[in-house]
Order: sequence, then C-alpha cells, then structure tokens
Amino acid sequence: MHTLVYADDAEAARDFFRDVLGWPHVDAGGGWLIFRTGPSEMGVHPTSDDRGGEPWSTRPHHEISLMCDDIESTVAELEAKGAEFTRGIRDDRYGLTTSLKIPGAGEMTLYEPRHPVAFEG
Repeated sequence: MHTLVYADDAEAARDFFRDVLGWPHVDAGGGWLIFRTGPSEMGVHPTSDDRGGEPWSTRPHHEISLMCDDIESTVAELEAKGAEFTRGIRDDRYGLTTSLKIPGAGEMTLYEPRHPVAFEG
C-alpha cells in the first residue's frame, strides 16, 4: 500500500516524519522523501451507524491513524521531541486515542488498539 499526505508545508511535514517520528526513508531526489511505514492494516467503516442508541454520520473520506503499543509512553516520547497534540488521551471503544498535529498537514490519530490487529509486528 502506498499512502500520500498532502501538506501546505510539505518540507515541514517531511521533517516531522523524519526527525520527530524517526521514520526510515529513501530520498527519491529533489527533496522527495518516501517513508517506510511498517506493518499496516485497513478497515472499512460505514458512513452512518447507531452506536448503542447514539446515531451518527460522516461524509465518505479516508483517514490515516498511527498505532502504538503504549499510548502514554508514546505521547511522552513524541512530546520530548517537540510533537504537539491537539487533545488529551481519550478512551474510545476500539482503543485509547489522541490527535497528533502534523506540521502543515492537519492532524492524525494516534491510538493504542484494543482490537486484534491484522499484522504481525
């Protein structure tokens, strides 16, 4: 799977993935860094549902989430490297989550899953 992140400040976003998250990468030339993102999985969710009597809906869209084994230690490690989070850790049904600010590219969810994962890693 090849994932793309479109950023208003692509250089700042690349620097963040390289320097703060520490992701291995290759230089494709001209400043284009391609990052190795490791094991992955993909789920498909409905755009509307009734979660225990609480109806909700959303527009069709895609979302990138970063998974971790221990959200509290991961948040502390990333904050020590200068990462910013836009909210505290929240207990969602599928796991513990927070929102990580990506320079020039909005936010990504960081979460510690409670569900079985679809990869070995």
